Amino acid sequence: MHDHDDHHHHDHDNHYSDMQARVKALETLLTQKGLIDPAAIDVIVETYESKVGPRNGAQVVAKAWSDPKFADWLKRDATAAIASLGFTGRQGEHMRAVFNTSQTHNLVVCTLCSCYPWSVLGLPPVWYKAPAYRSRAVIDPRGVLAEFGLTLPEGKNIRVWDSTAELRYLVIPERPAGTEGMSEAALADLVSRDAMIGTAIAKAPEVSI
Repeated sequence: MHDHDDHHHHDHDNHYSDMQARVKALETLLTQKGLIDPAAIDVIVETYESKVGPRNGAQVVAKAWSDPKFADWLKRDATAAIASLGFTGRQGEHMRAVFNTSQTHNLVVCTLCSCYPWSVLGLPPVWYKAPAYRSRAVIDPRGVLAEFGLTLPEGKNIRVWDSTAELRYLVIPERPAGTEGMSEAALADLVSRDAMIGTAIAKAPEVSI
């Protein structure tokens, strides 16, 4: 199944905003003058990609796993439930949470550009914007997931959700076994950015020996 709406507009994601353009120009100038090291910029970007941004989303997932009332609210009105934790989108876009189950795995793509839930996932990974991912995730989601190292059982249904400028999706992965009694902070550590896009699953807790 594939929800798709050809009429949505993606203009705001296709062009740098004035602020982004200024930052880019400043970054280039400072690098040329030898005042900043591009490697240092990479570290900052990596921090936002993997540490700061996705921690927000991981908190949402951990709360959904721990609190059935919150999970129910997330199913009914993800925008409000996520906003209650202090995370809201840049353009006021709506959020929809899609829950993985034993029968269904959810995968998020944006076929027309790269609409992405910045407020809960930070910066998009490079591959999310790649035409190959955008087209193939719709045509052959099982094959794409296998390339990410996620081989799903043949009987499991894969549902692909197409993000738009107005509506962004957040995948709530299945809670791993052996996590009973874990705190929300510990649960959040099991949730990666990719698990919330649907190209991975939540990690199993490490067993201390």
